[in-house]
Amino acid sequence: MVDPKLFSALTDDIYGAILDKSRWLDVLRQTTQFVGAQAGVLLWRSEVSGAADPVYYSFGIESRYAESYVEHAKLDPLMVAMFSREIGDVASATELVPRSVFVESRFYKDWALPQGWARSVHVNLDKSPTSFVYLSLWRSGTGGSVGWPAMDRLRLLASHLRRAVLVRKFIDRHTAEAATLGDTLDGIGPGLFFVNADAHILEANANGRAMLEQGTLVRAHGGRLVPADRDAEQGLTEILCGFESGNAASSVRPASVLLSTRAGEPFVAHVVPLIEGVRRSTGSSAYTAVAAVFVQRASFELPSSREIIGKSYKLTPTELRVLLAIVEVGGVPKVSEAMGITVSTVKTHLRRLFAKTGTDRQADLVKLVAAYANPLFVSSVPRSSTLLEGLNRKVIVSIGNLSEVAVQE
Repeated sequence: MVDPKLFSALTDDIYGAILDKSRWLDVLRQTTQFVGAQAGVLLWRSEVSGAADPVYYSFGIESRYAESYVEHAKLDPLMVAMFSREIGDVASATELVPRSVFVESRFYKDWALPQGWARSVHVNLDKSPTSFVYLSLWRSGTGGSVGWPAMDRLRLLASHLRRAVLVRKFIDRHTAEAATLGDTLDGIGPGLFFVNADAHILEANANGRAMLEQGTLVRAHGGRLVPADRDAEQGLTEILCGFESGNAASSVRPASVLLSTRAGEPFVAHVVPLIEGVRRSTGSSAYTAVAAVFVQRASFELPSSREIIGKSYKLTPTELRVLLAIVEVGGVPKVSEAMGITVSTVKTHLRRLFAKTGTDRQADLVKLVAAYANPLFVSSVPRSSTLLEGLNRKVIVSIGNLSEVAVQE
């Protein structure tokens, strides 16, 4: 069973590492332990740095093998096979290459075998012709089989890790031509908005702009991002004020706002802080982004999400159906009608859901499901950039402050 508080704390630390790279080592440690592995390695090569070798983080690896991993990894058949998979895919070693092939590789004989590593799970968090972020987690042959919970637990974290990597990549792009920036942001499934402390929109992706045009969930008023629901508007304002005034990492944490639509479909805005601690004044607050706001429908986007949530909280089939109905249909009366059961029966299952998930409101159940959904579906279909179409625009980013300090038209 996944402890909701532990999962929430870990995702908070993942987002906290966006601006403080030194925290990635602790994130790797927590991730390794969360999935039940014994060791982990994270390779990160940035297209901005131009370095031949990637930045390397390790946990649970002997120092001599940690020092030689980057060189050995070039001969790793698992990494080669993993790079042919989609971004965000989670795979075990046996899914990538036959066991007989792996044990004959120099990587296995010179690096994995001497340490006793026999089983592993892997995920691509980012890849391009010039950069990549690759995570692999290991355990010995006596540590049991790599299955549940390792695979499913890593899937839970992969989308959050991917999101943090993408925002970090955006920040690292000191200068970005509009077409490149547009393709990156437009490939994100949820609506994405970069906003300052006053909720003024600095950038938005294609889905975000479509949401603004529709105006059902959010709209642009005086250049500000304004949820259609008044309670949600107040909630977003309070969160952004907290981000602006926060002077410590513990006071600046990701938060969520439940949005509503006229059709009753539940949407959630995930608000991720971009800046921690004391912020350097840029002379104009309108040009400093303090948060990335992801707007997505709270639904089971992946077929496996239902199974993962059911196993995580030990839900009965009926409890899982009630949870799904709460998210997809709405309140107790609608769930009762949709499922053909009495209101009192729905309430009974709802109380059990609250107890098992550690929540006490239906809105919290919607947020819980949204957290398990994949928040960064990146389409494999190439898109033409429309983010800043017609503009010859460059965005200069300073580490610690995401700032537009030069715009050329």
